[in-house]
Amino acid sequence: MEITNVNEYEAIAKEKLPKMVYDYYASGAEDQWTLQENRNAFSRILFRPRILIDVSKIDMTTTVLGFKISMPIMVAPTAMQKMAHPEGEYATARAASAAGTIMTLSSWATSSVEEVASTGPGIRFFQLYVYKDRNVVAQLVRRAERAGFKAIALTVDTPRLGRRESDIKNRFTLPPNLTLKNFEGLDLGKMDEANDSGLASYVAGQIDRTLSWKDVQWLQTITKLPILVKGVITAEDARMAVQAGAAGIIVSNHGARQLDYVPATIIALEEVVKAAQGKIPVFLDGGVRRGTDVFKALALGASGIFIGRPVVFSLAAEGEAGVRKVLQMMREEFELTMALSGCTTLKEITRNHIVTYWDAPQARLVPKL
Repeated sequence: MEITNVNEYEAIAKEKLPKMVYDYYASGAEDQWTLQENRNAFSRILFRPRILIDVSKIDMTTTVLGFKISMPIMVAPTAMQKMAHPEGEYATARAASAAGTIMTLSSWATSSVEEVASTGPGIRFFQLYVYKDRNVVAQLVRRAERAGFKAIALTVDTPRLGRRESDIKNRFTLPPNLTLKNFEGLDLGKMDEANDSGLASYVAGQIDRTLSWKDVQWLQTITKLPILVKGVITAEDARMAVQAGAAGIIVSNHGARQLDYVPATIIALEEVVKAAQGKIPVFLDGGVRRGTDVFKALALGASGIFIGRPVVFSLAAEGEAGVRKVLQMMREEFELTMALSGCTTLKEITRNHIVTYWDAPQARLVPKL
């Protein structure tokens, strides 16, 4: 059966992967309300396409922190990719590079920053968790810098791990043949068996709950790399991020894996964009599965989006070729959406190209222009 959209990879991944691994990638926190909402909220945005515009040439290129990429669709950090496929992060790095876009490597990758750099050229960001031992953090950041990574995506929504009930039921732990490669030499690369989620126990033991805005400033003293603050969903925190010297914001609810009943990121986006006042770029992850979703995010002020689960599911299904295909399908769908909306460049995509139906129950009747 030919795969015609990104969503179809999930069912294939579910069939191929051990239950513990699939559940780890697929699940959200607690009731998984936000997990559904991240997707459903996109369907409450409709298009106002403009017609009779010459769309014979479409330019999707953009720059992110000064780096030119082929499209505003990038790869989000997802942990432990070798659980999905033996080539793991190597395959993802090659696919992102071939697509001319940015890959973000997770702190908890099963391949190290040096190994990913060895796959060849490409623009790569490094997602950072702040450990209690700041020497570990400083060392890791320096290694990422040396390996040619171009930015740090600091995850700020995880002082503790969200309650992911399937991981508790499955007693999730990293398979014995794998390690968190970035921490291997530091005796932090293994995850102990636990009587709930092995990852939750690991986080409780290692990740720093005292993390605050002053640490965002501390990070700037140990690296010259630009810092993206990942996990902002309110105007208040957007303003704080600007003040703290962040180079950009990623509107993210951690794939709905942390606090349940936070809004979908596409709903939180506009509030954050307005608060940032154009001083720094705002990106989005969470629930993006179609080219139409990308267009909607850009119309609401995002400078680009990141995809996470589609990458691990396609990686599980078809390895590097799967990830390449996901990036290609998203690209083609986005290009088509631009053409049918009457936009030939990203800056032509405006708030006037969409209408949002939030604020139930009257939402279905009253469009918010």
